[in-house]
Amino acid sequence: MKDMNRRGFLKSLAALSSTALLPLPLLADNSIVTTGTNDKVNISGWKVSGAHWGAFRAKVEADRLIAITPFEFDQYPTDILKGIPGVIYNPSRVRYPMIRLDWYKNREKSDTTQRGDNRFVRVGWDEALDTLYEELERIQRNHGPWALHTANVGWRSVGNIHSCGNHMLRAMAMHGNSVGTAGDYSTGAGQVIMPYILGSTEVYSQGTSWPVILDNSKVIIFWSSDPVKNLQVGWNTETHEAYEYLELLRDKVRNKEIRVISVDPVKSKTQNYLECEQQYVNPMTDVAFMLAIAHTLYTENLYDKEFIDMYALGLDEFTPYLMGKTEDMVEKTPEWAAPICGVAPERIREFARLMASNRTQLIFGWAIQRQQHGEQPYWMGAILATMLGQIGLPGGGISYSHHYSSVGVPASGASMPGAFPLNLDTGRKPKYDNDDYNGYSSVIPVARAVDCLLEPGKKINFNGQEVTLPPYKMGIFSGCNQWHRHQDRNRMKEAYFNVETVVAVDYNWTATCRFADIVLPACTPYERNDLDAYGSYSNRGVIAMHKLVDPLYQSRSDFDIWREFAKRMKRDWEYSRQMNEMQWVEQIYEDCRADNLKKDFYMPPFAEFWEKGYVLFPEGDNWVRHADFREDPEVNALGTPSGFIEISSRTIGSYGYDDCKSHPIWMEKIERSHGGPGSDKYPLWLQSVHPDTRLHSQTCESESRRASYAVQGREPCYIGPEDAAARGIRDGDLVRVFNDRGQLLAGAVVSDNFPPGIIRIQEGAWYGPTGPEIGALDTYGDPNTVSLDVGTSSLAQAPSANTCIVEIEKFVGKAPAVTAFGGPTYVNPDGSPERRGSM
Repeated sequence: MKDMNRRGFLKSLAALSSTALLPLPLLADNSIVTTGTNDKVNISGWKVSGAHWGAFRAKVEADRLIAITPFEFDQYPTDILKGIPGVIYNPSRVRYPMIRLDWYKNREKSDTTQRGDNRFVRVGWDEALDTLYEELERIQRNHGPWALHTANVGWRSVGNIHSCGNHMLRAMAMHGNSVGTAGDYSTGAGQVIMPYILGSTEVYSQGTSWPVILDNSKVIIFWSSDPVKNLQVGWNTETHEAYEYLELLRDKVRNKEIRVISVDPVKSKTQNYLECEQQYVNPMTDVAFMLAIAHTLYTENLYDKEFIDMYALGLDEFTPYLMGKTEDMVEKTPEWAAPICGVAPERIREFARLMASNRTQLIFGWAIQRQQHGEQPYWMGAILATMLGQIGLPGGGISYSHHYSSVGVPASGASMPGAFPLNLDTGRKPKYDNDDYNGYSSVIPVARAVDCLLEPGKKINFNGQEVTLPPYKMGIFSGCNQWHRHQDRNRMKEAYFNVETVVAVDYNWTATCRFADIVLPACTPYERNDLDAYGSYSNRGVIAMHKLVDPLYQSRSDFDIWREFAKRMKRDWEYSRQMNEMQWVEQIYEDCRADNLKKDFYMPPFAEFWEKGYVLFPEGDNWVRHADFREDPEVNALGTPSGFIEISSRTIGSYGYDDCKSHPIWMEKIERSHGGPGSDKYPLWLQSVHPDTRLHSQTCESESRRASYAVQGREPCYIGPEDAAARGIRDGDLVRVFNDRGQLLAGAVVSDNFPPGIIRIQEGAWYGPTGPEIGALDTYGDPNTVSLDVGTSSLAQAPSANTCIVEIEKFVGKAPAVTAFGGPTYVNPDGSPERRGSM
C-alpha cells in the first residue's frame, strides 16, 4: 500500500484540533459559513461534498443546510465556498417546470420578440416532458437533424453521475441526431492552433511540475496569466494545492533566487501577491512585442540553432517575414514594435537577452487568445520558446495551462472515477435514425452558433474545412448558460427572433432561462448523491458528494429528468441500465476501486468510503513537459504533421486563409484602444476576464456572495484613477459603459492596478436588461452586452471577447432596478397574474 500522507496533508492534520483550519491569508479566512449563527462546532458527523471551488463539510438539521466549512485537507480554501448556501437558497431558483406564455399558446408560431419578457406559465412535470417530446417529434419529423441544436459545452456542475451534458446528449441520441459543436469558449483559438505547432491542444495538458520549476527556473514569465486569481476553481473538485508552490515562489522572488515578470497591461493579482515585476504592453499588441523579441534573438545570434536543427521546422520560412523581405516588407525591429506595443526598443532587447541568458519558463494564460487573431500570440509564444531552445528542459519551455485546475502539482497516478455514459451502449438505433442534414453541417464551431440564425446557409472556413451553417429551429441548453458565455447580447436577441423553440434545463433562473420557451428545474449539486475526482490533474483522491438536502420545490436531478423523458420512448430502463442513483454511484466507485487495486492504490469498499466521505492518494513523481520529445524526437514524435515543432506550418498555409497564414504575422484588430482603430470614439479597452469572485456565472445568484463585491448592487467596473478623474467618476459611483453594440450599468471601483485606457468588468455577471427590446440597458453589468461577436480567424472561428473598446460615463439620474435576479412573472394561460407565483 502506498503512503497516504503527503506533507501538505500532515500540515492539515495538525490543525484539526479546532473546528476549522488555521487562517491562511492567500485566499480566505477559513471561518465556518453559516446560514444562521456563526457558532463554531465540532465537524464530526458533518456531510462531505465538493464543488469546482473546493471540497467542504456541511452541517444539516431538519433538511436545511445551516453551516459549511472547508475540507480539512484544503490548506488554501477560497471565499467562493461561502456562496454555497446562497446557491441552494436564493430567489433565482427555478422552482417549477415553466413554459413561456406566448409559446404556450402558439408553440412554434409564437411571437419570438416576446422572448425575455419573463412571463411564464407553470405546468406539471408530465405536461412539460410531454410538450418537450412532442416538439422534438415535430422537429425530426418535419425537418430532420439539421433543425435541432444540442448545446452543453460549458462548466457543468461537478459530479460524475449527474453530468448534465451527458444526460441530455444521451437522451437526445435515443430520439434522433442533431447539430453538435466543436471547441469551447475558454480556449477556442488555442486548442485549434496548438496541435499544428506543438502537437497537442496544450491548453488542457499537464505541465511541468511546480517543484521542478522552482528548483530550476531562473526567470519565469507570466504572460497574460493570473494563476492566483484563476486557481480558485477547477474542472473537478479543486484541491488548491498549487497555492503552496506560489507561496514558495513568492519567497524565492523576495530572496532574488528567481526573477518573475508579469507581461500584462494591468497589475494582476498574481503580480501583486508575488511582488514581482510587471512588463506593460498595450492591449492586444503582444504579437508585435514578441516579433521584436524574436528579431533580437535572431539578429543578435541569441537563438539556439542546434535545438532548432534537431527539433523544429520552418525557421527559414519565418525569418524572411521577420526581416521584412515578405508580406508587408517591414522589418520587425524593436523600433518598429515600440509605437505599437508601448514598450521601448531597448527594453525589448533587454527582455530578449534576459530570457536567452537564463533558464526561462514561459507561462501563458487563456485570455490572450480570446481576441481577434487570437491564434497568433500562442503561436508566437511557442516560437520564442523554440528559439530559446529550452523546451523539454527542467524549468524551461512553455506552458499554456499552469493557471488551471492546479496544473503543475505532481499527479498521484491513481485512476479517477468514470462518468455516466454519454453514448448509447445497447446497439439500438435512435427513434429517428436520419442523418440527412439537408446540405448543412452536422458540427459547427461553438462560437458561431448565433451566426447560424442570422446567416443561415452561409459557408465559413473552419480548421481546413468548409462549414455550412444550419438554420436550426430548436435549441436545447442543459446546465449551460448561453446568455453568459456568448458575445454581443443585442445580436443574440436579433438571432433568437429566428429560432422557434428554446429549451433550458437549469437550477437557477439565468438569462438563458428567461430567453427560453420551455424551462425545466434541475436540482443543485447539493440536492442529490454523487461522487467526484478530487484534483483534476493531481488525482489526489475521490470525494463523496453526499446529498445535503432534498431537492427544493419541484426540481429534479438530471438523471431523473432524462430518465423520465426516455419513458416517452419506452427506453427508460435502457437509459438507466436498470440502476438507480445510488447504484450508479456505487458501481462507478467500485470500478474505480478495482482499477486502483491493480496499481497498488488502496481504496476501501464502497460502504466504508461513503461513510468517511473521501479517499486520498499520495503525491506522485515530478515531471517535465516535452522531456520525452527532447530525449528522442523520433521515438517520441509530436502530434504535428511533421512530428517536430512547426515554426511555420505548411498545412495551415495550404488552407489559404488571409487571417491565419503559414506563420505568425502582426495583424491590426478591427478595433483597438491606445491609438488603434475606433479609439478616437471609444478610447477604453474593456477586459472581460475570468472573475475573481465566482466561476463564470456560477454563484452570481448567491445574494450573500454577490453582496461581498457588488457596488450599489451592480457588478464592479474597475478603472484607473486617471481615467476616472477625467470623467468625474469616483469610487462607488454608478457608471454607464457603452459602445455601438450596447450599454450597461456597473459600479465603479477606482484602482491603481489599471493604467490609462483600460477598464475591467469580469465576465459571468448575469444579464438583466430593462426589457426584451434590442438596445435595452443592462441593469447589472454583463460585459458581453458590449463585446464583439466575430471569429478569431478562419482557422479556429473562436470567440474574440477581448477585442472590445468602449466609453464610460458617470450615471446621472434615477437608476433602474436590477432585473438580472429573481424568478419569472407567473401568469395563467390567458396572461392574467397567477397568484401562486409568489410561493
